[in-house]
Amino acid sequence: MATRQLLAELATAFEQQSGVRVVFESVGGVDAARRVQTGEVFDVVVLASDAIDKLVASGHLRADSKVDLVRSGVAVAVRAGAPLPDIGSEDAVRQAVLAAPSLSCSTGPSGVALAKLFERWGIAGEIQGRMVQAPAGVPVGTLVARGEVALGFQQLSELLHVPGITIVGPLPPAIQITTTFSAALPAAGADADRAEAVQALLRYMASPGAAGAKQRQGMESA
Repeated sequence: MATRQLLAELATAFEQQSGVRVVFESVGGVDAARRVQTGEVFDVVVLASDAIDKLVASGHLRADSKVDLVRSGVAVAVRAGAPLPDIGSEDAVRQAVLAAPSLSCSTGPSGVALAKLFERWGIAGEIQGRMVQAPAGVPVGTLVARGEVALGFQQLSELLHVPGITIVGPLPPAIQITTTFSAALPAAGADADRAEAVQALLRYMASPGAAGAKQRQGMESA
């Protein structure tokens, strides 16, 4: 889901450039990986790099087709109009987490990393009752905007376009969580013309010409 706005923008640009129509379906990463494993037919899949590696290892994706596309970092959000917590240092973020009446993070790689961070801080048990798990495919920012969550953590790209929230800023460098998203092709090959079109799409998405779109969507080239 973190890449859905970027993929939509790049697909449109590629279509204008090449005349080849591209349609991406964006779903939660866990669901996407499951659908690959169950043999769903597709031309290319974009997931967190480690998820791609697991699907390569299980024989569902071609190892020689993997292309790293973007790096994506985590930001913090509150409801629009709410006071902005200090998140300028690791200790400040820890204090903000302890002070928040409710918190939420994603089910994806950044959420897993945040859970480990809270455990390292020794506060996982203390905040467990205040953690609100965003359903797969539902942006954390949506819960924040509704007032269901006071403090939300999610990748910046997923928070940028959510109305009703204020993005406080990125996590400080000492605890920033960066996810690399990669693309790969299915192990079952497509016909030659279709395969060439997909390869051209991947070359475009990894090219310097795609850097502007990545920056606009809160990410950077991998």
